[in-house]
Amino acid sequence: MYVIRELMFCKPGKVRAMVAKTKAMAKIMEKSKLGRMRVLTDVSAERYWTCVMEFEVSSLAAWEKMDQAGGMKKADIKKMETIMKGYHDLVEYGRREIYKLEK
Repeated sequence: MYVIRELMFCKPGKVRAMVAKTKAMAKIMEKSKLGRMRVLTDVSAERYWTCVMEFEVSSLAAWEKMDQAGGMKKADIKKMETIMKGYHDLVEYGRREIYKLEK
């Protein structure tokens, strides 16, 4: 099992708009059976205005499938594209962290 974290460091005052986009995206992903995504914001973090998208996946191959929208209907892919349009205007930079979940 792996935990994938996508950290988005938003421009000042833009984290709420990014959270709205990621929550809408999470609903489509769950409906498409790509898994659940948790959305987190900073209380105390490396910097202010941080939005984190966190996924648990069984394997890195499963994550690659999810990352490439594998198995999604074309209509849902279009919805995702519409939702995420302009998100670069909200973000200064980001990074990905991949952890192996130890049991």
